Amino acid sequence: MQIPYPFGIGTNCSYDGSYEIICDASFGTPKPFLHKFNLEVIDINWVGKNHRLNTGMERQQILTVKTVLQDVCKSKSSIDFRGSPYRFSTWFNTLVVDGCGGSVVLKNKSSNVLTGCASVCGNDTANECYGIGCCQASFITYNRIGGYNYMLERQKGLELYELEVDYESDSSACDIRVGLIDSRSANKSVQSTVPMVLEWIGPDSYVNSNIYISYDNFTCSVDGTCMCYYLTEGNPYLPNGCQVMKECRKCPNRCNFDTAGLRRYYYCEKNPLLKWGSVLGFSLGLGFMVMVIGCYWLYRVIKRKKEAKRKSDYFKRNGGLLLQQQIGSIEGNTQKTKIFPITELEKATDNFNKNRILGQGGQGTVYKGMLKDGRIVAIKKSKKVDESQLEQFVNEVVILSQINHRNVVKLLGCCLETEVPLLLYEFVQNGTLYEHIHVGSEDFHVTWKMRLQMAAESADAIAYLHSSSSSPIYHRDIKSANILLDSKYRAKVSDFGTSKSIEIEQTHVTTCVIGTYGYLDPEYFQSNQFTAKSDVYSFGVVLVELITGKKPICPTKDGGWISLAVEFLFHMENSRLFDILDARILEEGNEEEFFAFAKLARQCLKMNGKERPTMREVAMVLDEIRSSSHVPDTRESDSMAGKGVFMATSSDKHMRSSTINMFFSNDGSRASSIEDQQYFAHTL
Repeated sequence: MQIPYPFGIGTNCSYDGSYEIICDASFGTPKPFLHKFNLEVIDINWVGKNHRLNTGMERQQILTVKTVLQDVCKSKSSIDFRGSPYRFSTWFNTLVVDGCGGSVVLKNKSSNVLTGCASVCGNDTANECYGIGCCQASFITYNRIGGYNYMLERQKGLELYELEVDYESDSSACDIRVGLIDSRSANKSVQSTVPMVLEWIGPDSYVNSNIYISYDNFTCSVDGTCMCYYLTEGNPYLPNGCQVMKECRKCPNRCNFDTAGLRRYYYCEKNPLLKWGSVLGFSLGLGFMVMVIGCYWLYRVIKRKKEAKRKSDYFKRNGGLLLQQQIGSIEGNTQKTKIFPITELEKATDNFNKNRILGQGGQGTVYKGMLKDGRIVAIKKSKKVDESQLEQFVNEVVILSQINHRNVVKLLGCCLETEVPLLLYEFVQNGTLYEHIHVGSEDFHVTWKMRLQMAAESADAIAYLHSSSSSPIYHRDIKSANILLDSKYRAKVSDFGTSKSIEIEQTHVTTCVIGTYGYLDPEYFQSNQFTAKSDVYSFGVVLVELITGKKPICPTKDGGWISLAVEFLFHMENSRLFDILDARILEEGNEEEFFAFAKLARQCLKMNGKERPTMREVAMVLDEIRSSSHVPDTRESDSMAGKGVFMATSSDKHMRSSTINMFFSNDGSRASSIEDQQYFAHTL
């Protein structure tokens, strides 16, 4: 082992008594000891000792010694390094507690807690110190950011430390030993004698604690370490101890070094450039800069052209030319569909930032955006359109853009310059009917009166799509999540991603089964033929949601799931309507209204689609329920009962202006009002 100055064996060889090392031959083989503190020295490192290595240790001024773990049950004092050039290193050492049933906290001289740990007793016989019979704690704190550990603080060295011990009161005896151990040995089997790292500083004659001092061929920093200048080696504490490296002594020009792995290699640099080297370098640099700028400009031009061609190709592939032709052929349409450029939509949505997402579903993702004219819109990014159905897609966009109903979300336009078409709808700010029924909040409650209004408005909108628009439209995904509520909580039917427009004479559409579980028409599921009555069935499920407050798929007692429609029909057939009604609205409506509403929902959920009412008839019944507090009278329509349909009739002028004949038995005959009352009585 090398013993560098200011250390030395004997008083005459060391700078003073603090650096004196003695050889103790009582062990057979002589061992070096730091005389003043009686610590066996294992290794001495100074800045520059390992200058040819690239490990980081070449810049550390440390002293490795052997020490004995302290029995804190008997004594809690530590070595006092005050006034000496030594400090306990908190960077290279780890606090180790050998023993169990207690905890140890280490404090500095100001009684500030620096670290600590606790160990438990167990039968673990492993030799590693992981908390059972032995624990360890570092002085270094970290913060984990993005998967990487970043060091927050490196404690300064300690002159001395204090230990605070807490062990189990019912323990038969305290058996805890504590010490600072070299971190490289902390996870190994803890012995009675362990290595410990001390930081040391040079003599006061070299180091000034307030300023950074430069000498002829070495420097001393404010932390008490001295080092040789760049490209010199040796011991900075010796007179003329720093000398030019051997590899650099014969260099006619500049000397430099390279690293390869963990080692450094020093070499002489070649001759500098000739007289005109600087001019040549400037010219080459300027030329290179001009070339880079030119290449970048050319790259931007080519990129813009490719982007424009890509947008044009998407526009044509998504039926843009056909859509423009269709829009131009519509005469007298003051609200034509606008085709937006993708740049405007990117600006409106902050490049489709995920924070702008309003919702995601099977048909695409909806973003909230603001157009340059200040309008708030909902932008739907649909799934990829089948190229074989582009003409049909364009026709549907044109048809939807012409729908003008206060309870249908307005289609404002589209963008066809992307791989998938983007559709722009008016923004409806109060969320979905599903959220208000099933999620809700304590601050706001959807009353029975509001539910009747939302049901009537939704039915009127769907009836308009079925029978009043220029080409009948089947929605094909009616559910409470697709009914939006505006600022005044008026219903607006939305999401026409799966809708189909048909000819007036057409009765059904044959497609693969698509839709949402819980709302699917069983008849459509079996035949693949979607009719207007399939939308009626789905709307019937929405009616059941409104009156029961339950989700379309309900859990069962045995842990399974059941359709809400099936559960509702079961309660209806067993005269148990009030067992399933939403408790939140029981005090807000009267029995006749609940009864009429439930009968309407049951009629919409008929297995045979032909027995279901049309959406126009459903809308009429809901309007009648809203306008009257009495059950619509069926006795005035005996002559029409056999037809099994919903119809409007005249009634007593003193009672109300109109009524609906709406309740019929499965075989087509009317259900008497007496039977209705008996049924209703069983539900109470």
